[in-house]
Amino acid sequence: MLAGRYLRAKRSQGGVALISVISFIGIMLAVAVLIIVMSVMNGFRAEMLTRILGFQGHVYVTGGVLDGVERDAAVQRLLQVPNVVQAAPIVEAQAIALGPTQISGAIVRGVTPKDLQATELISGNITKGSLKDFGVGEYGGETIVIGERLAQSLGVAPGDVLGLISPSGGATAFGGTPMQKEYVVGATFSVGMSQYDQAYIFMPFEQAQLFFGREGTADAIEVRVTDPDHAERMKAAIGMAAGPAGIVTDWTQRDSSFWGALKIERNVMRLILMLLVAIAAMNIISGLVMLVKNKGRDIAILRTMGAGQGSIMRIFFMSGAAVGVLGTIAGLLLGVLFCVYIEQIQDLVEWATGATVFSSDVYFLSHIPAKVDAAEVLIITAWALGMSFVATLAPAWRASRIDPVEALRYE
Repeated sequence: MLAGRYLRAKRSQGGVALISVISFIGIMLAVAVLIIVMSVMNGFRAEMLTRILGFQGHVYVTGGVLDGVERDAAVQRLLQVPNVVQAAPIVEAQAIALGPTQISGAIVRGVTPKDLQATELISGNITKGSLKDFGVGEYGGETIVIGERLAQSLGVAPGDVLGLISPSGGATAFGGTPMQKEYVVGATFSVGMSQYDQAYIFMPFEQAQLFFGREGTADAIEVRVTDPDHAERMKAAIGMAAGPAGIVTDWTQRDSSFWGALKIERNVMRLILMLLVAIAAMNIISGLVMLVKNKGRDIAILRTMGAGQGSIMRIFFMSGAAVGVLGTIAGLLLGVLFCVYIEQIQDLVEWATGATVFSSDVYFLSHIPAKVDAAEVLIITAWALGMSFVATLAPAWRASRIDPVEALRYE
């Protein structure tokens, strides 16, 4: 009762309501910003993980196991490993794409029709055309699937002819020579990441072997598992299934620099914003120090009436802690609501300013992602409350140490 009364007291009554309001707003905004930023970074990682690992494999098998009959047997063994959902041999190489209006570099990936259909990120995001003719014909046929952005830049659409040049497709007595061939665009896809939509072309596996001079072999066996985060611990089982000639790597090793930089950036950002919350919580100290100074007479009277030092300390501790608790709760609600409605907020800002807030050309995504992690929110809440409680201890302890005789000497 006394703590609440002191917080609500007007300035003329020795209260510090304005400073308390400023402290409340500071903690609320700091907690909300921390939740929003970490949720956006979690969402960004989740979106990138979903799209990158939905497009590429989770574990890769290379080495002597890639040749002929041994490769097919290894694929069957890999499919028997628990939690492995797909094992597909691939051919992947760079090529030059010749469109009617433009020339561009491209990455050609050779896959079987069955494996392309099983890659839901591609088969489920066909924008034009269809996959019905993919893999139909001699050596897999001459129908290819191309990224939508790449198709637009080259000026081609489903049904058009696209020329491809392989740097080392033909084998001669003097080594590899460039090979040029025309293919029919069967469909275009868009996975929402410009680095894939403007660079990749899918070709039937046998046709890619022929075009790039990989007859009888492949570049890798791409393995997908149920949970990409468990790919590293599954390498041992996959290696046993692949055989002694197989070399096993996972997606964290392939893109180690990218994922490592993303992890470091996330940890550093969390540390910086946690310090921001701590700084906002320190505002409680100034308000509480002034409150203790203004309420010196009240403290002395309470002490002479029999209140102990612990009682006085609890009164001012609750006064300061109440600001921190209310600010943390308000920041928690504000941050979570902002993350839930972040797409609508983005649309509103873009409509009001007429500018693109989140360009897909720069960030690879069409909207700002946000994933509210309950564990992350719990850590942020606990940190904000802890900082608020720590900030109140020193002023509350000082209030409990006030000598009633000295406080009332000149009253």
